[in-house]
Amino acid sequence: MIVPHATSDKFIPIRIISLNMPYPIAHVMFFVFCICAVAVYTTIVALLRRDISYREIAHILLLLAIGGFFALYPDIMAVYNLIVHGNMAHCYIGAIPTHSLIFSSSAIVLGAIIGYVLYREQGKALYTGLFAFSASLSHLLLDDLEGTCIHYLYPISNQEINLFSYIGAGFTRDDLVHSLLVAHTPIIFLVVVMMLALFALSHLGFEFRYRPEK
Repeated sequence: MIVPHATSDKFIPIRIISLNMPYPIAHVMFFVFCICAVAVYTTIVALLRRDISYREIAHILLLLAIGGFFALYPDIMAVYNLIVHGNMAHCYIGAIPTHSLIFSSSAIVLGAIIGYVLYREQGKALYTGLFAFSASLSHLLLDDLEGTCIHYLYPISNQEINLFSYIGAGFTRDDLVHSLLVAHTPIIFLVVVMMLALFALSHLGFEFRYRPEK
């Protein structure tokens, strides 16, 4: 959008870039402090107890950096379009919507490549890919919470869906089972993303277990 800017004797056009999405830092913080809250808590406890080495701290920061990058992954085209076209269009790469499950799935491959470069182990490379996938899914999750409609099922369907809009949907006697499933889908999606991230982290150095009182 171009708006005039008044000066003493003339108008100078200024390009205003509008962001119809949560700020990038919000996506990173949502993934790190919400989706990976347990990992953050265990790290803070280890730091307070001084039960962690500088090398382990560096490894954790590296994992968080990977997670932060992939938490912004569906908006990757915004960088290209800002440089080339001067706008923040970020929803498509060619004909493929970047805010879709199929595009987020590509984070597994890219994350696995990064993981293999770092660890030189196929197993850890796979778990790094799953961690990247969970971060990319968290981006869709936050956009959905913000009210954005997502092309979740592309290319099976081009319909844009906002899962969290269904939470407040009423139940009907004629289709009670369907209503219940639809209303709980966003919660299931949230839980799946969290469990996927914690599952990957549990194979990348974090240990989550229940310790009964002795």
